[in-house]
Amino acid sequence: MIEQNLLPFRFEIFEAKTCRDTCNAIKNMTVRGAGAIGAAAAYAMAQAVMTSGSPEEIEKARNEIKSTRPTAQNLFYAVERVYTAAKKAGFSAKAAAEEASTIANAEVEAGRKIGELGEPLIRDGANVLTHCNAGWLAFVDHGSALAPVYLAKERGKQVFVYADETRPRGQGARLTAWELSNANIPHAIIADGAGAHFMSKGKVDLVIVGADRIAANGDTANKIGTLDKAIVASEFGIPFYVAAPSYTIDTGCRDGASIPIEERAEDEILYQTGMTEAGEMMKVRVSDPGSKAINPAFDVTPAKYITGIITEKAIIMAAPEDIKRIAG
Repeated sequence: MIEQNLLPFRFEIFEAKTCRDTCNAIKNMTVRGAGAIGAAAAYAMAQAVMTSGSPEEIEKARNEIKSTRPTAQNLFYAVERVYTAAKKAGFSAKAAAEEASTIANAEVEAGRKIGELGEPLIRDGANVLTHCNAGWLAFVDHGSALAPVYLAKERGKQVFVYADETRPRGQGARLTAWELSNANIPHAIIADGAGAHFMSKGKVDLVIVGADRIAANGDTANKIGTLDKAIVASEFGIPFYVAAPSYTIDTGCRDGASIPIEERAEDEILYQTGMTEAGEMMKVRVSDPGSKAINPAFDVTPAKYITGIITEKAIIMAAPEDIKRIAG
């Protein structure tokens, strides 16, 4: 997997040789993004089946993988699929590996279809605002929120992207901007708090974000700071779309209040990591030394603020009846 913690300064491949290695990579965000997390978790489950000596050890590994990132529904979906496939085959390593590969390939295809369905929403000359990173780094390939943007560019449309920096880890400034640079798509990194300014000036035509979990009523969890953008977009009449595959929907989760929100280490807020002019990675404190921080990784956008959800099957309203239909 790509070591995303080093981007955009350095491109390196990290090899996770064991289930524990893969779990650590998910926890420390070597791999991140809903789809990529799902694929990594699927392979972690397969690794556990390959190396564990008993069903009890496999079950223990299953629970460990599921504890790595508690908000991401794709992770739970992938782990259960691989576990079930392996169990049906007598905990066959071959069955587990094949199922993991099937899931990873499905993530690629879902991204492609999301791009196909979402691209017509982007008119020629559109300005799109996105939050966090929901491009190919986050989704094995194609992406979710950025898939329509990439396809619009491929089909000859002029598109400009406002990339929220996405504090505290800077996935927008570091990852989305890096992707857009490599794709030669005009863009600008903006401070998280600047979105309202640009929307109020009529400089944003639509907002597209990803999702880590979608509740049965359409409430959606995504990277912290997404809720702000949804409220402001509603105020100024700007379409706000969520892009995610249908299996990001958790029909067992009644509403947004039921979505578990991951709390991450305060150091992510108190410190920043970057590269010096000498090419060395350096971690520095950027906050008051006497202060602590609180670091929720996600917030929940109520369904009423969501114009539509772009899935690989169809673009649906964030309404219980549509959610139930598409999840089934």
